[in-house]
Amino acid sequence: MNISPFFFYLFAGSAIAFALLTVLKKNPVASAFSLILVFFSFAGIYALLGAHLVAAMQVLVYAGAIMVLFIFVIMLLNADTPSFDMGRSHRLLRWGSAVLGLALFATFVWVFKNSAALGTKGAFTPVAIEAAGGNTQVLSELMFSEYILPFELTSVLLLAAIVGAVAIAKRGKKRVGHAG
Repeated sequence: MNISPFFFYLFAGSAIAFALLTVLKKNPVASAFSLILVFFSFAGIYALLGAHLVAAMQVLVYAGAIMVLFIFVIMLLNADTPSFDMGRSHRLLRWGSAVLGLALFATFVWVFKNSAALGTKGAFTPVAIEAAGGNTQVLSELMFSEYILPFELTSVLLLAAIVGAVAIAKRGKKRVGHAG
């Protein structure tokens, strides 16, 4: 597989930059939009790797449906105003968090560079995938046979999150109604 280093670094750099903006933005809606751009950057990397189905699903499912759900919950809970101000936090706490983050990043880079192998080669080599009918065929067979339980549990988890968000929002509105 021949991947263009320019486009890989472009998508990887944008993913890292927008991930930082997701964490550092004070407004939750702006953070959610930054996360959407992270998902698009990942989709670009998946497309470079030749996993076009995964890239399309990344855009449709994560950047589309899941982020619409996140933004809906943010608006439903009226959380579009910042809930905390990092400017008021203690300097030692900010510096300690920055040092801890850099130490974790340095540890990750060290482990990645010093590992003997990046992983074991599985049964799904590019030749085996092409012989089985292509990426889409192999992925769909695995997802709806061997991994059907995690797939369905994920949908139940998302449903529980939606129900919980609605319950929390309705509970908050009842309190406002009784106070006025």
